[in-house]
Amino acid sequence: MPEQRKGLEVDRTGVELFAGGGGLAMAVQRAGFRPLLFNEVAKRACETLAVNGEKPLPVDVEAEEAKGEDGYLWIPGSGERPPLAMGDIRMIKFSYLEGKVDVLAGGPPCQPFSLGGIAKGDEDKRNMFPEMFRAIRQMRPKAVICENVRGLLRPSFKPYFEYILRELELPFEKRDNDVLWQEHDAVLRRKLSSETTDPTERYQVVVTQVNAADYGVPQIRHRIIIVAFRSDLNVDLEAFQRRVRPTHSETSLYRSMIDGLYWEQHKIPERVRREVMARLPGALSLADELQPWRTLRDAIQGIDENEGKPLPPIPAKYLDRMERNLGGVTDHIGWPGARIYPGHTPNELDRPAKTVKAGVHGVPGGESVMTLDDGSYRYMTVRETARVMTFPDTWRLEGPRGEQMRQLGNAVPVRLGEAFAKAVAETLREAEVST
Repeated sequence: MPEQRKGLEVDRTGVELFAGGGGLAMAVQRAGFRPLLFNEVAKRACETLAVNGEKPLPVDVEAEEAKGEDGYLWIPGSGERPPLAMGDIRMIKFSYLEGKVDVLAGGPPCQPFSLGGIAKGDEDKRNMFPEMFRAIRQMRPKAVICENVRGLLRPSFKPYFEYILRELELPFEKRDNDVLWQEHDAVLRRKLSSETTDPTERYQVVVTQVNAADYGVPQIRHRIIIVAFRSDLNVDLEAFQRRVRPTHSETSLYRSMIDGLYWEQHKIPERVRREVMARLPGALSLADELQPWRTLRDAIQGIDENEGKPLPPIPAKYLDRMERNLGGVTDHIGWPGARIYPGHTPNELDRPAKTVKAGVHGVPGGESVMTLDDGSYRYMTVRETARVMTFPDTWRLEGPRGEQMRQLGNAVPVRLGEAFAKAVAETLREAEVST
C-alpha cells in the first residue's frame, strides 16, 4: 500500500567506482545511500578514501587471500566498514552485488576526452566506459550516476558519446572485443528502434550539461552528468529533471552586489568594491528568483558546513611550504613561486573560482593563483582549493601537495554531486510509492 510504504525507512545502497579523492562518493552518501564498495586505482587517492567518511577497508584486488568466499568481495552490513577495492577495475567481479545496489556512481577517467589531455577518445587505453557497462551488467543497479568532462560533446567525439549513451540504454548488448564500436552501434540502434528489450535490461538515460556554479559551488566548472534509471522502475523522468534545475545564478550575484547585500557580508576595502562594481555588465536584467552565485571570497569565509569558519590570510613571510596551525585546519600552507602569464590569469575573489584542474603535475600556473585585495597574488592553498570543491574542512587529503591538488582537480564538487544524488534518491522513492 502506498500509504504504508511512505513510513518505511529504506536501506538505500550505493557503489562508487573510480572514486578518486571522494567527492562523488561523499555526495552519494549524503543523499542517503549506504556504501557497499569503493574502487580506485591511484595510491594516494586510496589513502585519502581510507581515512575519511566510512573509512573503507583497503583490499588489494589481486590478493586472493584478502577476498571473501569464491574470490568475491564481501557485502557489508549496516554500520560495517565497506571494502575499498584498490587496483585495476578490470580485476573486480561485481556479480556478487547483483540486485543489491540502488545506485552505481562514478566518473570514468576524463583524460581521453578532455581538452587538457591527449584527446584520443575511444582509442585511449584509459577509456573506462566499457568497465562501467560491465559493472552495470553484473550488478543491475536501479540507477547510475556518471560525471565527465564537456569535451565529450566536441564534434570529434560526439558520435562516440552518442554511442556511449546507447550502450548505457542497452548495457546487456555486450560488444565483443573484435567488433568495432561503429558496428556495435548499428546493432544498438536496431534494438532500440524495436522496443522489444526486457525492461529489466534497459535503462532510461538523461544527460544534463551543468556549470557547478549554478548549483552553489563557488567555481566555474562545466561538466556533463549522465543519469540512468532501470526501465522496469517506471520513474518519472520529467520530475527528475525538475529536481536538478539550477539553484544559483550569475545575475543574482550581480544584483546582490548592486543592492549592497554581498558587500554587507564581507569586510572589503572600498577601493576593491569600486573596482569590482566597475567591471559589472552595463545592462543587467532584474535578478531571477535563484540564489546568487557563490564566490571565492565566500568559500574562504566559509559556506555550508564550513560556515562561520573563515580561513586566515597567509602572510607573505609564510610562503615557505611550512605547515602551521593557521585557523586550526590542515593543508592551509603558503606556497612560493606564484606567477601569472597569458592564458593563465589569476582567480578573482569576488567571482566563482576558475575550474580546478588536475594537470599532469598538479594544478599549474595561474589556474591556482588568486589575486588578493592589496593587488598581490599567491597560490591558493590546498584547503582553499578543497573549499572551492565544497569539501568540508574535516576531509583529509593524503599525499604531497601535487597529489592532493590532482585529487581535487579530478573530483566531482560535493555540492554538485549531492544535488543529483538526492534527486535520484527522491525519484526512486517516488516511483516505489506510486507502485
